[in-house]
Parts: sequence; structure tokens; C-alpha cells
Amino acid sequence: MIEQDEKLDLIVIGGGPAGATVSTLVAMQGHSVLLLERERFPRYQIGESLLPITVHGICGMLGCLDEIKSANFVKKYGAMFRWGKNPEPWLFHFENARDLKEAGASYAYQVERSKFDHILLENAKRRGVRVLEEHTVKDVIIEDGRVVGVRYVDEFGTAGTARARFVADASGNQGQFHKVVGDRVTSEFFQNLALFCYFENGKRLPAPASGNILCATFDNGWFWYIPLSDTLTSVGAVIAREHADRLRKGHDEAMREFIDACPLIKELLASATRVTEGQYGKFRVRRDYSYSDTQFWMPGLVLLGDAACFIDPVFSTGVHLATYSGLLAARTINTILQDLPDLDEERCFLEFDTRYRMEFRNLYRFLVAFYDFNREEDSYFWEARKILNTPERDNEAFVRLVAGVSTVEMDVFDVGRRISDHVRSFSDGEDPRGLLKAEQLVNIDVKGIGEQVRYGAERPAEKPRFDGGLVPTTDGFFWTT
Repeated sequence: MIEQDEKLDLIVIGGGPAGATVSTLVAMQGHSVLLLERERFPRYQIGESLLPITVHGICGMLGCLDEIKSANFVKKYGAMFRWGKNPEPWLFHFENARDLKEAGASYAYQVERSKFDHILLENAKRRGVRVLEEHTVKDVIIEDGRVVGVRYVDEFGTAGTARARFVADASGNQGQFHKVVGDRVTSEFFQNLALFCYFENGKRLPAPASGNILCATFDNGWFWYIPLSDTLTSVGAVIAREHADRLRKGHDEAMREFIDACPLIKELLASATRVTEGQYGKFRVRRDYSYSDTQFWMPGLVLLGDAACFIDPVFSTGVHLATYSGLLAARTINTILQDLPDLDEERCFLEFDTRYRMEFRNLYRFLVAFYDFNREEDSYFWEARKILNTPERDNEAFVRLVAGVSTVEMDVFDVGRRISDHVRSFSDGEDPRGLLKAEQLVNIDVKGIGEQVRYGAERPAEKPRFDGGLVPTTDGFFWTT
């Protein structure tokens, strides 16, 4: 149990990527952090295709990049699409974006989320987060218009309370605490549902694209096809809500009909068998999943990841938005806890909200255009350039957008690398908790910081996104003016 008179700096609800990210990055600055997770990890979760910014930037900052790299996840160098007017599949590669290539970040991973999320949560424990699994938060405590703590029930059914200066809600799309912050607005455009399951021994795309995600359209929607190992494949059919009655005949029959309607997927699964046992042994359905909350924070409470918003699975943005929001929230909370007079709570959370919404808005706008199946791929590339307001040619803007680096500052990659190097230097037990204070980090690679790292000495420092806005500190953990 938690001591009733204990006052924490941060309580995090949920141990997925958003919760693990914010809790770790705040604990790494020496603050007291409690994470309450309702399940026992490892546990099943969907959202298996990662983006480079998550792997090389944020996982590096969390200090678990080496562990991710050694986990034998499938490497993803880009994606293949049978999409739009072109009857032939077309590819994009992350290395087509110069910034990603120069940063050594032109790949990501396809992951089994039960393993990936467990790595992040165990890493949070090592970095100083107090993690209590099978603890379900039932309510938040509000006093004088501010959230000051939570009420929870532990694995034995015993009720308790915990209090903190801040609470971060990373409880996912089924969480209820967003209701105290604002209203949830469901997208009028993305009114879809996804039926998904897993197959063994599905075919792979030709190397070096064998680890890439494949997205292919058919009459009623589109498929994702994600290789999770040499033999295991995640397969999902995304259909418009008006076709939901197709599921009434049974999930197995409906999936067979969808597969038969998509020749490319049918060919890949010709010799495959559906998994029927274990965590991958059943059909799952997710409905009306695209939404955004009108407010992402209130005094004392911040919404992260799927607790705040979700768009669509087509470009695998769920884990990206989750970890990115965790990074933004950690910078905000770390800065406020410094109690600096010119960086108060409202100003710091305005920075969090603005950047989070900017990333969500860019991706949403592009995906609306991408769902126009009557375009050539060049038209999608042009749409990405228009949204990012960039003169980049070919598909570079498109790749940056779908790689998660359209609004995220590129320095995150280098900060992640430097922190990963720093954590490795303590592998002999010199710093068993692995806590990283800002003053330690600054000494890791002074030259790299001064040069704006790997992206050229000519690259100017980041400018505020709006008048009066803030920018990240060079160590990536705080906001500054």
C-alpha cells in the first residue's frame, strides 16, 4: 500500500508506452513517480508497427534503446501500399528522408506489444519509477478545481488513495478520466472498425522489404499485414461502419470474405493458418476509434496517448502519439517542478497542448486526403508537402510525415543517442538506478550539443512554434525560453 501522507511529484495511470515514457523521463530527473497499472505485464496490446522517432529518439532518451535493438524484433525499413489508382503496389523507404538517413534512424521495428511494452515498463522501474501492477484507478481526487490525486483498488480489492502534484492519465482509449477534462469528439470522417487476428506461416515480401508493413485496399476498406516474426503475422481488415453488418455472420466467415476480396492479401495467406490459441488466438474488434478530446489538460491532470486522441492505424501513429505526448508532458512537468517564475504551469502546458495538437492535426489532415483512393501516389506526396509547407521534392515530405518527424524536433534523435551512450557507461553498476540529471547529461557530448549535433552546424537552433512559445533544452528534458 501507499502511505496516505506521502506526497508524490507525479502519479501515472497506465503502464503502456505513454505512461512508461512520461514516468521514466520525470523519474530520471530525481522526482518521485508512482505508476499504477491495472493489468499484470506482459499483456496483449494492438499497435505493433513502430516509427523511427519512437525507436531511435524516445527509446534512446528512456535509456532502453540497446534492449530494444537486442529483442529480435523485425526490422521495418518502410512500407508497401496497394493503394490509390495505381493497380501495382508501391513502396516508400525511411532512408528517403535525408534527416533520418543522416541520423542513422532510417528503420524502425515491428513489435509484439506484449514484449515491447514490458521492456518499457521494466525500464521505468530501473529508472526509479515505483510501479504497482494490478492496481486499478477508480477515480481522480479534485480539490478546488485541481486534480490532486487518485483513488485506486489493489489486486486484493483493498481501496487506497495516493496524492501528487500532477496526475498523468495514460489509461488508453477505454479510460474514463478524460471526462473531467473536456469532451471527447468522435471523427465524422474516420467512422471505421477494425477486425483483426493472427496467422502463422504467411508469406513475406521480397527482401529487403520482408519486414515492412503492407497496406492494401479492397472494395470495403483496407488490410494491414504486419510481420511480427519469421512466421507470425498480424492481419487486420479496416472497414467503414456501414459495412459492420458483415460481422454478424461471424468473425471467421467475415474475415475469410474480406481476404477473398483482396487478391494481394489472399496470395500472402494462401498457405497460412490462423492462430487459435494463446494471446493471439482470437478475433478482436475495435470500433469508432478515431477521436480527440477538446482539452488535453486541466490543473493537475494531463491526458496522454489514446486517453487524449487517436486517428487511424494506417500509418501506425498510435504508439508515436503516445510516446511523443509522454515526452512533451515530461518536459512540462519537469519544468514546472523547477518552480521558475517565468515558466509557470499554464505557460508550460500551453506548449504541451500546442505541440501535441499540431502533430495530431498534421497527421489527421493527411490521412483524410490519403483515404481518397482515387489518387496516384504522387498526389499523396504533394499533399504531404502542402501540409508541411515545404518545397521538398519526390516523397521526402511524405516520409518525414509518416515517420513521425514532421513537427518533432530532429534533435530528439541525438539526445536519445547520447542518453543511450550514457546509460551504457553505467552498465557496471556505478549508477544502479540509472538516474540522469540534466547536469550529468550536458557533459556527455558537449561538442554534439554545440553543433546542433548530426544535422549540420549550419542548422539554427529551434525557434518557438508560436509567439511566446518555448523550446526544448539541449538535454531534451525541459522547456526553456
